[in-house]
Amino acid sequence: MKKVNKSNDRFRVSNIVIFVTFFLFIVLIGRLCYICLADYKVGDSTISLFIKNRNTEEEVIVPNRGTIYDSNGEVLATDVSSYTLLAYLSEKRVDAKGNKNYVEDIDDTSAKLAEVLKVEAGSIKDILQNGKENNKYQVEFGSIGKGITEITKEEIDNLHLQGIDFIKDIKRYYPNGDFGSYILGYTVNKDIDGINRITGELGIEEYYNDELSGKLGFVTYEKDKYGYKIANGREYVEPAKNGSDVYLTIDSNIEMFTENAVKKAQEESEAEWVLLVVADAKTGKLLGYSSTPSFDPNLRNMTSYIDPLVGYSYEPGSTMKIFSYMCAIDSGKYNGDDTYESGSKTYTSEIDDSTVTINDWNKKGWGRISYDKGFALSSNIAVANLVETTINKNELRACYEKYGFGKSTGFTLAREEDGNIDFKYQVEAATAGYGQGINTTPIQHIEALTAIANNGEMLKPYVIEKIVDADTKENIYTGEKEELGNVASLDTINKMKELMRSVINGDNTNSTGYAYYMDGYDLIGKTGTAQIYDYKKGKYMTGDSDYIYSFSGMFPGENPEIIVYAAIRRPKDTTNYIAPMIKEVEQNITKYLNITERIKDKEEVVIESFYNKNINDIKNNLESNNIRVLVLGNGDKIIEQYPSRGTTIYEDDLVVLKSNESSNIMPNLIGLSYKEVNNILKLMDIEYSIEGNGYVYEQSIGEGNIIDAPVVIKLKSRW
Repeated sequence: MKKVNKSNDRFRVSNIVIFVTFFLFIVLIGRLCYICLADYKVGDSTISLFIKNRNTEEEVIVPNRGTIYDSNGEVLATDVSSYTLLAYLSEKRVDAKGNKNYVEDIDDTSAKLAEVLKVEAGSIKDILQNGKENNKYQVEFGSIGKGITEITKEEIDNLHLQGIDFIKDIKRYYPNGDFGSYILGYTVNKDIDGINRITGELGIEEYYNDELSGKLGFVTYEKDKYGYKIANGREYVEPAKNGSDVYLTIDSNIEMFTENAVKKAQEESEAEWVLLVVADAKTGKLLGYSSTPSFDPNLRNMTSYIDPLVGYSYEPGSTMKIFSYMCAIDSGKYNGDDTYESGSKTYTSEIDDSTVTINDWNKKGWGRISYDKGFALSSNIAVANLVETTINKNELRACYEKYGFGKSTGFTLAREEDGNIDFKYQVEAATAGYGQGINTTPIQHIEALTAIANNGEMLKPYVIEKIVDADTKENIYTGEKEELGNVASLDTINKMKELMRSVINGDNTNSTGYAYYMDGYDLIGKTGTAQIYDYKKGKYMTGDSDYIYSFSGMFPGENPEIIVYAAIRRPKDTTNYIAPMIKEVEQNITKYLNITERIKDKEEVVIESFYNKNINDIKNNLESNNIRVLVLGNGDKIIEQYPSRGTTIYEDDLVVLKSNESSNIMPNLIGLSYKEVNNILKLMDIEYSIEGNGYVYEQSIGEGNIIDAPVVIKLKSRW
């Protein structure tokens, strides 16, 4: 029997074990290298990202949304912070150095919080005690811990309470409530890629949402196993870019005049809607705009998401006669002394033998009258004849297009309507001439009216004064006057002003706008009454007040500074609700902007530089021209003045002269406008604040008293 060599067998087994072990070791090393080099996936993540996320934290930095201001720097929309108070109770909240970040002394914490929050300490203690007994990680304090202001938060922070923290909430706030709402728009809080952002959904808030929103930032830092930030650990910060501030051309004082007039007209008329637009005739700036039904952007209690200024497209009625007459006059073939038979005009259909008759609003007419008088009386037949004998339908359409109708103006609000000026047949051209069968928007009328105010040069309306980088304070955009081209000759414009004045300066026997006349003012314009087409029934409404009444005008007539456009749909009766609205606004704006009408015996004065001149000499000279003068200080030489050199002023306007020996004595500011008092206080170089809009009715320091504290001035629309 052969003897087996057991030692050799053991040697072979041992070699095999060593080889297998070595092979497995090599495989494991190779696998580890592969995982590290190839960034191997673990679930939905990679190893490197998995490790990174275990040891680092990335937090998003949400920028501040830009503030919206009016032209005077008054805040119209801004972000406000509020806070929710919370308390950490988990004893696991201890950092690497052993510092405790949870409420340990419940009694002391409750007492100190209660003192700041003006509540019973027991109510806070109960919440903390219950949370502790139920092993809650953290607790909030219900209504007593919500809506905490920045000031209250700072008071609590100064207590340095252990385990107390806050949740910050940002919301958009509109200080004036229902004020310029469709221009401003509103915002909502939206979850965008997991981040809560304030987002504009109407008006300027929507149109300039990107500029107002800014750019997100982030911070990445190292954290320990408990999730706390490691002190002196590596940190990378990409700062947020705060949203830009937007300054509007809207003047809050003029906006207030506009809002008050519109709300009063709405209340009295019970109309479906009312709107009023005020613009700077020389630049195209929108100064004020109000419409009903309106809403409070803080509450978003709106009934319509359509902005009437750009989104309402309707038949304009006889205000369109301004532009059909302007087209006829500019053709060079118009003679205002020519006469025609008013009342009615019959057309034979261009399709079949049927006939169509159009009428003046006074169906009997006024007999045979001149075309000039036909404008003052708002005769439809006058326009119908002009579109047949002086210009043709193609020329009328070309004029309307040249004046900006039938296309959007590009005004900075979303969803602007183009309107519609399509007409084909002669009778359609005739009705288009008096604003029926075509559609226009309020902003188009403002644009077209600028041509009359600027000797034929049409301007683009705008509402953005400037956009300012909130961090650097540099202007990144400046709104400017934009000329769109000359659309009519100077002779044509002068004739149109004459015709528009005749509408206001007549009486109820020879003009339609006599209700707009006020002694001492020079308003020119045109009234309008448009039928409302019922698209469901396929015909015009026939009720006594089933109309859109409107007015287009400007003042002062000789050299217009302000353009106004107003409209009202379906008031409760045929009472003229627009005239009182226009007159109220005209009176307030005239006083506020120191516009003295250029009529009768009132003369203009161009201000020169008064620097270093004798105060008494200048004062006596100005007062001899019926200019009001306010002297600041007791010196004999002038070192500053308001208005500045080159400004044109009129009788009863105010000039402020600052002397070389400034006085700390308070002047009488009662009755002065916002603009006047603001410039006076700037010249005085004192601390002050102005509350309200309109005219001064109260000053915190009386006339003749020493100014020993910041001056508070209060204004209101009338007293």
